[in-house]
Amino acid sequence: MSVTSRYREAWEGFWREAPGEQGAVLWDAEPALTVGIHLALFEPHLTAAALPLVDLGCGNGTQTRFLADRFRRVLGADLSAAALAHARRADPAEQVEYRQVDAAEKVEAEQLHAELGDVNLYMRGVLHQCEPADRRPLVEGIAALLGERGRAFVVELAEAAGPVLRDLVQSPAGPPPKLAPVFAHGIAPGEVADAAVLEYVDAAGLTVFAQGELPLITTEFRPDGTRIELPSRWLVVGRAD
Repeated sequence: MSVTSRYREAWEGFWREAPGEQGAVLWDAEPALTVGIHLALFEPHLTAAALPLVDLGCGNGTQTRFLADRFRRVLGADLSAAALAHARRADPAEQVEYRQVDAAEKVEAEQLHAELGDVNLYMRGVLHQCEPADRRPLVEGIAALLGERGRAFVVELAEAAGPVLRDLVQSPAGPPPKLAPVFAHGIAPGEVADAAVLEYVDAAGLTVFAQGELPLITTEFRPDGTRIELPSRWLVVGRAD
């Protein structure tokens, strides 16, 4: 069994057991606090805004539906069929197309590009949830999807998120309720060095057009009522003009 197959099964188990309501999953924060903020950083760098937009790692589609209100054609792509089932149930108006895709598989990325042409792409918190061996192939898959004209907005947990997560997991009260299922299914967040993300981008032949730091907003709260936020970094990447 390949690394990706094992991880696909872990995600299927997670999403099969996940509640259906918005906000029940740790990272399923309100779009106004997540993709809405990211779009303000992303849109100035879109040189071809009319291209299809792919939300890679769309999960249950909360952010994807927000994107569908703002772009002509949006496709939600995820490794997990169970995640896509959640997304379709939450989208009775069929605003979005959904597709099961493993973008770390070169052939799958190339086939989707052959169908859609160049795309713009949004990806939030996927690399750190991949097996280490899949990270570089995933960024290469993104490059294949972007083609010559597309741009990608990529958000990943920063190295500084590692100590925050460890403190949460090792809390005397145990991990927060919405974090515990992630670990229970064997998909514990893995640290990705900030420099490694840039190395993957460079190796895939992509250029960084903008970058910065933002907290990744979660749906979980500490005992004192403050929302848990995780340090993250964002990049806008694509082919050099």
